[in-house]
Amino acid sequence: MQQIKTVALIGLGAIGCSVARELCRAVGYDNFRVIAGGARRERLERDGVVINGEPCRFQIVPPDAQTGPADLVVVAVKFGGLESAVRDIAGQVGPETTIISFLNGISSDETLAAAYGWDHVLYGMVRRAVTMQDGVCTYDESAGTYYFGEAKNPVITPRTARVCALFERAGLRYEVPADMVREIWVKFMANVSENQSAAILGIPYAAWYEDGNDANWIREAACREVIAVANRCGIDLGEDDLIRQRARAKCTPAWGKPSTLQDIEAGRPTEVEMFSGTLCRLGRRLGVPTPVNDLFYHMIRVLEQKNAGAFGAVR
Repeated sequence: MQQIKTVALIGLGAIGCSVARELCRAVGYDNFRVIAGGARRERLERDGVVINGEPCRFQIVPPDAQTGPADLVVVAVKFGGLESAVRDIAGQVGPETTIISFLNGISSDETLAAAYGWDHVLYGMVRRAVTMQDGVCTYDESAGTYYFGEAKNPVITPRTARVCALFERAGLRYEVPADMVREIWVKFMANVSENQSAAILGIPYAAWYEDGNDANWIREAACREVIAVANRCGIDLGEDDLIRQRARAKCTPAWGKPSTLQDIEAGRPTEVEMFSGTLCRLGRRLGVPTPVNDLFYHMIRVLEQKNAGAFGAVR
């Protein structure tokens, strides 16, 4: 089995930073590159990032750099940057390149496969609480797991095994689920319910520590809409998954804030289109009502408009 020797990463935000340092150490500085152009490239070259208190600098290359293809491309941009990321990684993709998306949501893998083919794309997702502000990334290094693999994994395929070996060298906790697509929907249920209600209410993970409280009522109402849409799509989600998510919510640091709340507080555009936007569109197409997420969608859009200065608001 050929070892992964070169890695390209696009998206040095919260999730990107949570793997960048370890992957860079695993393959070596000269074999790890971050794809960025324009002002973002200049800023990263000038300032670097700080990961859990450690100043870190990486090799930053523009999208048109003649580096030759990477063995692995990790896509960790925000949803709004996916379309440009698909174009920007083109120079990193060769005949043997594997691409993994660590975006939230249920559609980024398909988007990448539409551009590069499933022979290049593995499914991916992350469960890790990470905060990112002004180039400073913070997370619990003892917690968090990266998931990747084929749609179904009754056995580990050679290309999945190569990524497993890299993550072992990097010291990053990973899993290869038996049913990767179902696992992505389970995570989607968590994002749709927790990210969005936290953003609207301004609450950290501690809000869900107490079973049966008002915050959990809201969160689980949104969960049940995801379950209904998933079932109509042929995905086997159910009440047991909702109950397991209660326990997961309590394992996240109380001070942690879901990424959509971080975006609202920082005045950034959110990933609402990837969360309730996607779910509600699917619901309408499949005839599944999604009233909670319809409300979530429009409330978060109003918060974005307020951050942009609408209604005479000043941040």
